[in-house]
Amino acid sequence: MKNIIASILFIALGLIGFESKAQCDTVAQVCNEFIVKDYISDGQQYRSLLINDETAEFYTTFYGGSTYRIAACSGLSEGNLIFRIFDAERNLLFDNSSYNNSGYWDFTFTETQEGTIEAQLDNSVAGSGCAVVLIGFKE
Repeated sequence: MKNIIASILFIALGLIGFESKAQCDTVAQVCNEFIVKDYISDGQQYRSLLINDETAEFYTTFYGGSTYRIAACSGLSEGNLIFRIFDAERNLLFDNSSYNNSGYWDFTFTETQEGTIEAQLDNSVAGSGCAVVLIGFKE
């Protein structure tokens, strides 16, 4: 009996994991549309499954003299995800909630610096979902 319950639980968790990965793959494809031909992807897909008020943190380095496009998505339409960018001292550099939760924003950094990108679902739009952040830079 224990083996049957364990097997059912294992299968159920596997299906949930597969569904979450598939959802994130779809969101990443939508988000990739914001990394237009002027930008080159950094090759990373920053992903997190968010539930309720959870916040994901992604760490990156921004190189001085470079222009970046940060694209952040959750779901199939723009405006579901709030993202904020902080410097190494946790000073807020940008908050897309001040811009109707824009799905992307362009930045130019004069100096190389470590950064943190926080992503959080807009609870008025969605209670759970996959957050995807993509970073592109100009050639």
